[in-house]
Amino acid sequence: MTRAPKAQAKTVSRRLSSSQRRRLGVMLIGTAALIGLLTLHAVFAEQAFRLTALVFDSYQQIKPREATDPPVVVVDIDEASIAKLGQWPWSRRVIAEMVTQASTLGAAAIGFDIVFSEPDRTAPSRLIDEMRRQGVTIDMAGASLPDPDLLLAAASRAHPVALGIALTNESQALVPAPKSGFSFLGQDPAKALSTYSGALSNLPVLSDAASAIGYFSFPPSADNIIRSFPLVSTAQGKLYPALSIETLRIAQQAGSFIVRSAGSGERLAMTDLRVGALEVPVGPSGEMWIYYSGLPAMPVISAADLVDPAKAALIAAVIEGRILLIGTSAVGLRDLVATPVDPAMPGVKVHAEIIDQIASGVFLQRPDWIIGAERGLAVAAGLALLCVLALGSPAFAVLTAIVLSTVIGSVSWFAFSKALVLFDPLLPLRGLACMLLTALPLLLMLTYREKRFVRESFGRYLSPTLVERLSENPEGLKLGGEDRELTILFSDIRGFTTLSESLTPTELTALLNGFLTPMTDVLLEREATIDKYIGDAIMAFWNAPLDIDDHAAKACGSALAMVEALEAMNRERGTALKIGIGLNTGMACVGNLGSDQRFSYSCLGDSVNLASRVEGMTKLYDVAILVTEEVARQSPGFVFAEVDRVRVVGRRAAVRLYALLAREGDPVTAAELLPLIARHNAFIDAWQAGDFGACRRMIEDFVSGPTNALSGTHALYRERLYALPETAPEDCDGVFTAKSK
Repeated sequence: MTRAPKAQAKTVSRRLSSSQRRRLGVMLIGTAALIGLLTLHAVFAEQAFRLTALVFDSYQQIKPREATDPPVVVVDIDEASIAKLGQWPWSRRVIAEMVTQASTLGAAAIGFDIVFSEPDRTAPSRLIDEMRRQGVTIDMAGASLPDPDLLLAAASRAHPVALGIALTNESQALVPAPKSGFSFLGQDPAKALSTYSGALSNLPVLSDAASAIGYFSFPPSADNIIRSFPLVSTAQGKLYPALSIETLRIAQQAGSFIVRSAGSGERLAMTDLRVGALEVPVGPSGEMWIYYSGLPAMPVISAADLVDPAKAALIAAVIEGRILLIGTSAVGLRDLVATPVDPAMPGVKVHAEIIDQIASGVFLQRPDWIIGAERGLAVAAGLALLCVLALGSPAFAVLTAIVLSTVIGSVSWFAFSKALVLFDPLLPLRGLACMLLTALPLLLMLTYREKRFVRESFGRYLSPTLVERLSENPEGLKLGGEDRELTILFSDIRGFTTLSESLTPTELTALLNGFLTPMTDVLLEREATIDKYIGDAIMAFWNAPLDIDDHAAKACGSALAMVEALEAMNRERGTALKIGIGLNTGMACVGNLGSDQRFSYSCLGDSVNLASRVEGMTKLYDVAILVTEEVARQSPGFVFAEVDRVRVVGRRAAVRLYALLAREGDPVTAAELLPLIARHNAFIDAWQAGDFGACRRMIEDFVSGPTNALSGTHALYRERLYALPETAPEDCDGVFTAKSK
């Protein structure tokens, strides 16, 4: 017959210990949580990267790119220039003068972070037309009027000028033909690049005259912080370069760009771009991560100063051989963007950062393998913490999480600071957090339940110290039964049945409670496990559920302390109670024994039965404590006296019994017990040798002398000797066979 799945699960559950079930549960929920995290991260990668970008921003703030002597100068249309040259937009004549002056002073190339999309409103022809619409009669027959747009076109044609355009998806306006060409190493990566439907462009006359055309428009982002910029994009089926690399191209007098790509189909990606003699690593969509330096050494020239002849000599020393970017920082023109290092940086300065970074050859990179590395580290760190959660304590798991977090943060920081690689630390950190938020609560819950079970199950049997040790280390407990060497103790009040007849139930209960309480205290203080109370009897054992060093010796110490505690109770209450205590050390099965409905932590086996029989023998030999030979052997530091070899009820093998009399080193022991034990041992040797005549002579000396710790035993031997001949018969083995328990 096939076992039902539910029954199989129940059987497997019973085979697993509580700690194994705890570990299995923690591993399962932790693994599921880690898989769920990685899945969510893949689905919501763009949203997750927003926080990662902020981490990379902080890295740049801590360690910006090392400042250089940049090959770029910004000509700033600032508030001072507007105040001096008039309201923006200025006449194209002024712009043409700026171009001519900059080129005359030695500029390698001139780039405009501005679009001249409409005819110059200050052109004389437009002013005359406006005056005529207002009713002014003007006769300009035969007059030749200058056109500022043509002046700027002529200046652009004569000098290396890159005009800027703004690519957009908000219109389908015609985009002027690109001025640069592209060569490809690999497939044309157009499908992988950002695509736009139109552009805000310059007047055709200006576009036709310019040496280069590049876009300066920043792509939209979730938080509008400019961290990267695509160096190549597509619009209306054509490739267009960014304004920064266009100015670099004409500054080097290069004719085209060289684009390298890898992969194919949907996995096609751009890998790098060559601009003249400069090579730029880029991302799959042609984007370049901008590593900001702040350009502290970059000259910034006010536009008004550029056209001021008095300042030409000073400016020439600044701009000679450099690229000029003309843009605006004036508040009213609103060309300000947020960057990782500046919440309001002029847009033209971002393009200057790109040029300076390309020229210096310092690049931040996020290679295509980095995501796999981040996920791999997340899995490795998560599983490492999960193993610690399953095998260790919650506190150690939290400490491990802190250490792993530090390692992950250090890896990310050193990747940035030493290799200029952007490694996301948040995914591995999220993996650790996921473990702590899922597996750790489960671990705490299961650990609490386990500790509560231990405390509830063993609080009645063990001392608080042992219960705490066991609850902190449940591995010391193996439920269901295990074989261990134990030292077992049985104790009983002498004559309790007769005593109980003379007391009412209430008086008897008070007497038992008064007796059992100090006895229990003694046992728990000495690391005993109290098995049960059977009326006036106590059963206890050592070395389970926790390992107890020198358990036999501790049991002997407990037995002596119990006798001492009883004597103190008798003096205090005026009673005359006596107890018998039996000890045995041997292998026993210990664990939760009983039925599915009701069980208790106990032990069973031959060694347990023998301990019970030894306790019964204390009545016969009239001593307080009897122990077996194994107990005596494992208990140095105590004084024992052999009393007999006995074949107890239900057991064929004989056992050698010893009376436990005292601890070594006591003054009474040296003065009284040692001489007594020496004489007693001589008697026992004669007895076991069958020399009953010698035994009779020695026993009379004992009986006629003062009362001692072995007087009851000697009286018993005297009775036996009366019924025996002078010499033992041939079948005599010196073993007493008990007839009762």
